[in-house]
Amino acid sequence: MGERQVTFGLVVHPSKPVLDSVNVIKRFVHQYGGTLLVREADAPLVGPDIEAVAAAAFVDRLDAVVSLGGDGTMLGAMRLVVGRDKPVLGVNYGKVGFLVEVSPAGLEAALDRLVVGDYTLEPHSCLEIITNDDGVTAFNDVVVTASEPLVSMTVDLLVNGSRHGYYCGDAVIACTPTGSTAYNYAAGGPVISPSAPSIALTPVAPMTGISRSVVLGGKDGVELYNPSEDASLRITADGTPVGMLRPGGGLKLRLNEDAVNVVRFDPGIHQQRKRVQLSLLDLPLRPDQLLELVPPELRERAEQFRAEQARLEQAHPGRPPTVSGTPRKAGRTEP
Repeated sequence: MGERQVTFGLVVHPSKPVLDSVNVIKRFVHQYGGTLLVREADAPLVGPDIEAVAAAAFVDRLDAVVSLGGDGTMLGAMRLVVGRDKPVLGVNYGKVGFLVEVSPAGLEAALDRLVVGDYTLEPHSCLEIITNDDGVTAFNDVVVTASEPLVSMTVDLLVNGSRHGYYCGDAVIACTPTGSTAYNYAAGGPVISPSAPSIALTPVAPMTGISRSVVLGGKDGVELYNPSEDASLRITADGTPVGMLRPGGGLKLRLNEDAVNVVRFDPGIHQQRKRVQLSLLDLPLRPDQLLELVPPELRERAEQFRAEQARLEQAHPGRPPTVSGTPRKAGRTEP
């Protein structure tokens, strides 16, 4: 990030124990100079000696964001800096972490690489959502449902100002290419490459109207219009309720192709995680391709275990297999 002093902003998970990483970042800032900020609401989570500022000042002052949490925390950090050309570094305190790359154990080395410029920036698109009430962003998807559970909803689809039918069913999903492997895929929608700027629309349990997914170009103007005279519809962005679509109101969607830059140190690791994600979605992989997804250290341990079992079998033909040197009875499932 160059020779000048950099102001880092911390965005932290509300309940994960992240103080070890906070202390690593504090030492890093003390060593190389710069400033460390946190929003006032997050100040109790990071301990003393970090400057706490109001949310608006936080975004205006920082040069880069460090997210300590899972993908949800990362998405929140990314929303803060949409269109501001301020990179986001994610440290994974979640389970899998498809967006975040750095582990807490690897944070110190990652910060050292950050100083010397040994990293790349990966652009991420988002959906900009404009309603009668407000404007928000979504990096994965926007979902429109009825305001009450177990009730169907109806919305009209307009593309570039022209009507293109309507949806009637449980919900309609609008997603980015990144979000195409989330709710969209579960609802039967297509997997879209992040290199193809586009907006996908997928109905959930359609009753009438449009019953298949529609993929539109990234420059298309998309609007969902509520034709009801008395029923409002619920709008959810990235799994969080963000407002209501009033009777007679419209929701406009626009794809922002280069909304945020995410710091990447090893694109190969991130691509590997994407392949794991796709394999979890039942996309066909051969057994040898699945084996490539297993971390090398686990493959090495498996090979060592198989070699040990082979030696024991040669030395004691007919002896039951063992686990960690303990005989295991045939047909019994280990607890």
